[in-house]
Amino acid sequence: MTRGGKPRDRGGDPERKCIATGEVQPKPGLIRFVIGPDGQLAPDLAEKLPGRGIWVAADRAAVEKAARKGLFARAARQQVTVPEDLPGLLDERLSRRVVDLISLARKSGEAVAGYEKVKDWLDQGRASVLIQASDGSDRGKSKLSTPYRGNYIGWLTADELGRAFGRQTAIHAALGAGGLVQRVVEEAARLKGLRASDGETIRRKGSGSR
Repeated sequence: MTRGGKPRDRGGDPERKCIATGEVQPKPGLIRFVIGPDGQLAPDLAEKLPGRGIWVAADRAAVEKAARKGLFARAARQQVTVPEDLPGLLDERLSRRVVDLISLARKSGEAVAGYEKVKDWLDQGRASVLIQASDGSDRGKSKLSTPYRGNYIGWLTADELGRAFGRQTAIHAALGAGGLVQRVVEEAARLKGLRASDGETIRRKGSGSR
């Protein structure tokens, strides 16, 4: 994932078509939905629920369009009940997934928080992902740089990042190179799409760092 939150292209991910944009892209850039027996639309973030999947780009504008224009019902060819404030619901669930994954990485010794610890990991080349709270001081955040050819996550709040480390708030954090890192990167990229104010679709293209 680049500084802008785009995961690196791994080349082997299956592709699906977004019902809102009509674009085909790798699955990590999309959100799967299924329709329950009662016609209720259910987000399937883990992609494990039974039933035919309906895919929408991990982008607030795309989700809003799909809900507003009845695209879920059209894709399912049946009446569908869409949860109120679907983008908000997805934001809440995705943020929880990202926080939980970072917490798991912390417990396995692959994540640290706090300016000095993060700086040490960056200096030692141990960090592959730099995470900074969106509501942290810009001046303080500018003192740390994304690892070379590494990833940056900058749209979790200090409260959210703090929960991942069992504290009230956190501004700076870093991830190592453990097995959970790619999952954090992908889930965080989807979350960024829901929090983007410009409707930018998260795509698995591009490279570079901070």
